[in-house]
Amino acid sequence: MATLIKIISDGSMVEFDKGSFDEWCVYLTRKNQPRYAPKDLEYFTELKRLGKKYGNHRIYDDFVTIYKPTNSIINKEILAQITNIASTYEEDQILMDIWFTVIYAGMVAEENKQYAVLKKRVKRLGMHQLLVNNATPGFAANFSKGKKWRDLDLVMKKYGF
Repeated sequence: MATLIKIISDGSMVEFDKGSFDEWCVYLTRKNQPRYAPKDLEYFTELKRLGKKYGNHRIYDDFVTIYKPTNSIINKEILAQITNIASTYEEDQILMDIWFTVIYAGMVAEENKQYAVLKKRVKRLGMHQLLVNNATPGFAANFSKGKKWRDLDLVMKKYGF
């Protein structure tokens, strides 16, 4: 059974539901579109495009504001903070609200995964590579796949998280 995380002002919904591995799959339903589980590549591509418009560091800094207090429980205050942050992105505020909410939900999911060692830090690594190191969305989305957690931990520590 789906757990609603947030309804965005345009009617889009972000929720958790059963996925291939566990109950922590993040789903997005947009107006007049079927529900689906967004992939890192999709939102990294959008955030890269938005970074050209608003600045990569601005988006990354806003992401870190959300990242820091994230834990294993959905927090209504963080969801409201996401909407507040998104409202500063002018005509792209709905997109920012959607993608920051999806990423936030993904971090909460990582914090709840039983055998995950790196937890939410995996999302931060992707965002750091994308927006600070200026990597392509494909590189940032796929960098962690197949790598040992200890190797990724060393990379993360090098970046200070």
